[in-house]
Parts: sequence; C-alpha cells; structure tokens
Amino acid sequence: MSRFHGRQSTTSSAPEVNPPGGLLTIGELARRTGVAASALRYYEELGLLPAPARVSGQRRYPESAARVVGTILLYSDAGFTLAEQKTLLASRADTPGWRELAQRKVAELDEQIARAQAAREAIRHGLRCPHEDVTHCPNFNAGVTARLAGRPLAQSHQQLHDQRFREPDPST
Repeated sequence: MSRFHGRQSTTSSAPEVNPPGGLLTIGELARRTGVAASALRYYEELGLLPAPARVSGQRRYPESAARVVGTILLYSDAGFTLAEQKTLLASRADTPGWRELAQRKVAELDEQIARAQAAREAIRHGLRCPHEDVTHCPNFNAGVTARLAGRPLAQSHQQLHDQRFREPDPST
C-alpha cells in the first residue's frame, strides 16, 4: 500500500459488472481512483464523499464519485487536512471562507518551506564541518545552546552565519 491516501492496487479474479445506470461498486471506485475501499468508506463517514445508493445492501457510487475522490487526493497532495477539505468541497457559494482557508494554507506552507530550507542549510553546514564528531564543533554547540534558549533552528543557524562562521578550535 502506498503511504498516501490509503492507495493500493487491488486485483480480483472475478470481473465486476457495473449495474445499470453507470453506478460503481466500491471495488470499482477503488480501482479507478487508486484509493483503498477502507479509505473510501472513511471519506464517506467524514462527509467528504456523499453517501452512495445501496443495491442489495452494497454501495453503488455514481461515476462522478471518481472526480470527488480525485479532488480529495489533489487537496491532500496540496497539504489540506481532511477537515479543511470538507470546507473546500462544500459549494463555494455556500462557503465564502474558502479563499481565506486557502490563504492560510499558503502561509502554513511558506512556514514549512522556510523550516525545511533552514534544516537543509544546517545539515549542509554540518557536512562541511572538519570535525569527525560534529558534537565537538563550536558552531554545532552554539546551535545547541541557542536551541536550548528557545530559538528555532532557522534563527539559531542564522546567528552562526551572522557571526561569520567562527573558525573551529583545533584543540577541541
């Protein structure tokens, strides 16, 4: 199973026949979308996927359900939580706050990107360190001290850059 969205490929020895009217079984919807049937049931439980019709007790989804699942996958890939997606999937006419939600998500992603860039730079700096054991590096130890003082990685690493990377003391 893939680590995203409960997607998994499924095989079946017996072909499924779509009932009249273009309705899809949960298995067919799962195959078309690459999403596990259990995830589809969960989306339904959360109200992301409309409750399907029942034929002899079995779920039957309209063809349009595949597009709804595709939208859920796209929103997930963009970083929206399932709760946020419920708001986004509501009619935009009924949900005037969708734009604000999207703007908050952009700000959240910008923050995540900044943290990831700071982490990348700190690791690159560590890879350039001449000390065999990075814990002996004064720059590393200054970063640890800054972090213990409550400064986030980006701020503590920037402080080292502002100090023009003190030369490591060969005696440590």
